[in-house]
Amino acid sequence: MLLRAIEFLGLSIWLGSDVFLSFVVAPGAFAVLASRDDAGAIVGYSLTRMHLLGIACGMVILILRALRTRSVGSLAAPAALFVIGMMVLSMISQVAVTPRMAALRTQMGSIQATAVENPLLAAFLKLHQVSVLLESGVLLCGFAALYLMVRELALKR
Repeated sequence: MLLRAIEFLGLSIWLGSDVFLSFVVAPGAFAVLASRDDAGAIVGYSLTRMHLLGIACGMVILILRALRTRSVGSLAAPAALFVIGMMVLSMISQVAVTPRMAALRTQMGSIQATAVENPLLAAFLKLHQVSVLLESGVLLCGFAALYLMVRELALKR
C-alpha cells in the first residue's frame, strides 16, 4: 500500500507542478514583471526544473510499480505507458526544444525588442508553440495516468 501511495504522490507532484507553472507562474510572470525577457527567463528556468522533477518522478513511479507488482510486465499497463509518455514528451521538450529556444533568445538579445518580421522571432514563436503542445501532452497523459491508476485500485477492491 505504501508503494502505491508513493506512486500517486509522484504523479500528483508532477501534475501539480505542471498545472502551477502553466496556469500560475507563467501568466503571473508576464503580468507582473515589466520585461517580457525577464518573465521568459523565469518561466524557462522553472520549466527546466519542472522537467527534471517530472522525469525523476516518472522514474520513481515506474520503479515502484515494478517493485509493487513484482513484474516488469506491469510497465506495459496503460497507466505506466501514459507515465512513460509524459517522460518522453518532457525529455523532447528539455533536450530538443528548450535549448533551441534559449539559443534563439541569445541571438536576438531581447525578444521584447526584436522586430516582428525578424525570422529569429518567427522561429522562436514556432518553437514556443511546440513547447506548449508538448506540455499540454504531458498534462493530458498525466490526467489519463491518474484516472487509470485510480481505476486499477478500484478494480482490485
